[in-house]
Amino acid sequence: MVIDGNDDRGIDVGILSKAAYPLRGIRSHVDDLAPTGRRIFSRACPEYTFAFPEDSALAGLSLTVLVNHFKSKGYGRPADNNALRQLQAERIAEIYRQLRSDGVEFVAVAGDLNDTPDSEPLAPLLADTDLRDGVEVAGFDDGGRPGTYANGTAGNKIDYVLLSPALFDRATSGAIFRKGVWGGKHGTLFEHFPTMTSPVHAAPDHAAIYVDIKTG
Repeated sequence: MVIDGNDDRGIDVGILSKAAYPLRGIRSHVDDLAPTGRRIFSRACPEYTFAFPEDSALAGLSLTVLVNHFKSKGYGRPADNNALRQLQAERIAEIYRQLRSDGVEFVAVAGDLNDTPDSEPLAPLLADTDLRDGVEVAGFDDGGRPGTYANGTAGNKIDYVLLSPALFDRATSGAIFRKGVWGGKHGTLFEHFPTMTSPVHAAPDHAAIYVDIKTG
């Protein structure tokens, strides 16, 4: 499922689920406005709500995922870009708190937040809520490289799977999957798919990050 966002270039965010996790609800935030009247989300922040499998221990409950792509650090004044990312983080924190207040226990915030964990713009989301970063799950495998973008350096940790406490408690493992990324000039920094013989064959330069959740 993909909902058209605010990016005129068609850079949208979406979600994919299997039949066991039917999509039960969608809410878009493309028209959320800042006090200045400006749209908060440069792309989107859709809410997707799924039912847990009927044969799972969580049957009858739901999972809500907020999918994001924050303002990048390029194309504009750094101060303006930082301010917009912080506004986006503040709004998502508000949405998250409302979901929890409404009794939704299982919430994930996922996407490219375009900033590092210690950054001021992301503090409203990473420091001022009880969301937990998926990389904190025991046994999480980053392959020795904490970053998710390009060569995976610490300064390139900009993609996240953030979990509500109830969801984090059910997390069993996770990893950063880099096989579709070309690492370094010669592609030798980490293992990639053997069919990739030059940078042009690579997938987008963000590695995939995932967390396994026990629903049984």
